[in-house]
Amino acid sequence: MARNKFDIDEELETPFDIRHLKRALVYAGRYKKRIALALGLSILAAVAGLTSPLIVQYALDNCMKGPETIPGLLICGGLFLGVIVLSVLLAQTRAKIMTRVGQDIIYDIRKDLYKHMQDLPFEYYDSRPHGKILVRVINYVNSVSDLMTNGIINFVMEMLNLVIIVVFMFFVCWQLALVVLAGLPVYGVIIVAIKNGQRKAWQQVSNKSSNLNAYLHESIVGVKVSQVFTREEVNAEINDRLAKSYRKAWMKAVAFSNMVWPSTDIVSISTRAAIYAVGLLAIPGGITLGTIFAMGDYCARFWQPLMNLSNLMNTFINATAYLERIFEMLDEPVTVTDKIGAKEMPEIKGDVRFDNVTFAYDESAVILENLSFCVKAGESVALVGPTGAGKTTIVNLISRFYNLNGGRVLIDEEDISEVTLHSLRKQMGIMLQDSFIFSGTIMENLKYGRLDATDEEAYEACKIVGIHDYICSLKEGYNTVVSERGAGLSGGQKQLIAFARTILSNPKILVLDEATSSIDAKTERYLQQGLNHLLKGRTSFIIAHRLSTIRHCDKIMYISNKGITEAGTHEELIAKKGDYYKLYTAQAISPAGV
Repeated sequence: MARNKFDIDEELETPFDIRHLKRALVYAGRYKKRIALALGLSILAAVAGLTSPLIVQYALDNCMKGPETIPGLLICGGLFLGVIVLSVLLAQTRAKIMTRVGQDIIYDIRKDLYKHMQDLPFEYYDSRPHGKILVRVINYVNSVSDLMTNGIINFVMEMLNLVIIVVFMFFVCWQLALVVLAGLPVYGVIIVAIKNGQRKAWQQVSNKSSNLNAYLHESIVGVKVSQVFTREEVNAEINDRLAKSYRKAWMKAVAFSNMVWPSTDIVSISTRAAIYAVGLLAIPGGITLGTIFAMGDYCARFWQPLMNLSNLMNTFINATAYLERIFEMLDEPVTVTDKIGAKEMPEIKGDVRFDNVTFAYDESAVILENLSFCVKAGESVALVGPTGAGKTTIVNLISRFYNLNGGRVLIDEEDISEVTLHSLRKQMGIMLQDSFIFSGTIMENLKYGRLDATDEEAYEACKIVGIHDYICSLKEGYNTVVSERGAGLSGGQKQLIAFARTILSNPKILVLDEATSSIDAKTERYLQQGLNHLLKGRTSFIIAHRLSTIRHCDKIMYISNKGITEAGTHEELIAKKGDYYKLYTAQAISPAGV
C-alpha cells in the first residue's frame, strides 16, 4: 500500500464535508454552559465597545460650543474611558474561560484517539509508518487547538458583532450604512476565489508534514543501523528533500492565506473613502461632522469582524485538513473486537483446537489454508519450519490478534471469536520476537501485565529465567530506571526481563516466539531448567529456530506449504527422515546451529 511509504502522500479517503465540523462541535457541546457564559460576556463587551463612537458623536456635535459645554465634554471623556475598560475586562474574562474550554476539548479528542489506537488491530500498524500515526495524535490535534479554543466562540461573536454594528450604523445614518454594505458583494467574490486553492494548499502541508515526521521517526528508531552502514549522508539528502517539500508546500499555503487580509483592507479603505465622499457631497443638505466621524468609525469596525472572520476562515481551513485526518483515524474500523453478546472466557484448562483454519494478511497471499490440529491441556508444542511459513501467525491467531478468513480456533471447545478479548488475553502469556522494554524501572516492566503482583513473585520469576543476580548487582537493583526500548541492556538481558514479565503474568497458555534467540548457550541451559519446571501442567507453544531448545517438547509440528507437513515427537520425526530430519541434521553439522 502507498501509505506504507514515508515519502508518498496519504490521500484522503473521503473529502471534507459538514459532518466533520458537526463532529467537532459534539466535543464543544459538552461544555455548552461555559461557552454560553463566554458568549454572553462577549456580547456585553461588544455592546460596551460600540457605544464609544456614539459618545464621540455626541461630544463633537454638542460639547464643542463653548466653555459652558466643558463639563459635558469631561463627562463624555469619562464615559468613553469607562466603556473601553469595561469592554477589555469582559473580553479578558471570556478569553480565560474559552482557553480552559478549548484545552478540555483538545484533551477529550486526544483521549478518544488514544483509546481508539489501543483497540485497532495489528494489521493497522503493520500497514502504516508509525510516524504518520504519531503525527495525528500530537501535531494534528495541537493544530486544531486554536480552532477549538477560540475559533467557535469567535465565529459566533464576530457574526453578532456584524449584526450589532449594522444596527448601530442604520441608527446613525441609514444612507451611509447602505454605502458600507455595498462593498460586501465585491468582498464575497474575492474570498470565494481564494478559498478552494487555500484548502488544497493546507492539505498538502498536512501531507508533507506527515511524510517528514514518518521519516524522522524511522530514522531515530534505525539510527544504529544507519551508522553501521554509513548511511548518514544519504539519509541527510532524503531528509533534506522531504524538508524542502514541506517548506514549498508551507510557503504556497501561506501565500494563499496572506491574500485575504490585503483584500479585506482594500475593500475597507474604499468603503470608508466612499462614506466621506457621499456624506459630504452626495446627500442633499449634508450631515454633521460628528455623524461622518461616527460612520467612519463604524465602517472600520464593520470590516474588522470581516477581517477577523477571514482570519478565522484561514484557521478553519487549516484545521479542517487536520480534522479530516483525525476523524479518518477515529473512523478506522476496529476489525478485531468483541462480538455483540460475547461472553467471558471461563478459566482456561488448555485444550487448543484449530478447525479448518484459513488465514491471509491480504487476499493475494494465503498463509494458512484449512489447517486443523489439536493440542491437549498441559502439552508443550514446538512450531518449526522455514521463515514465513506461518509459525508466528498460528500463535497470533490463538490470541486472536487477527480475524480468520475461515474456520475456527477453539480453546476448551470455546470458539474464541465468541468470547471477550480481555477475558481471553488476560489468561495468556505471550512473549513476542520483539522483547520490548518500556521506559521506567525494571520492576515496573516486570509488573506491566500484572499490576497486583508482589515483589517476591517478581523476584521468583527473574530467578527462573536467570536474570535475578544481574538485576541485584545494579546500583538501584529492581528500581533501576531503563530508557525506552531498554537502552543500556543487552539483547539477552532485555529478552530475559521480557521472559520474566510473561512468567509473572501466570498464564494458562504460554506462547514463546523465539524466546531464546538472544541468549548465550550457558544462560539458555540455566533458563531451560527453569522452563521445564514452569511448563509442567501449562499448555505452551514454542517457536524456535535453534532446534536443540525444543527436543523435549511433547509435540513438534513442522509448518510449511500453508499447513502442517509433519507432527510428532523429536524421536518420531527423526525416524521419518522428512523435513524436520533435514532441518535438524543441517543445524547439527553447521556451527551456526550448535
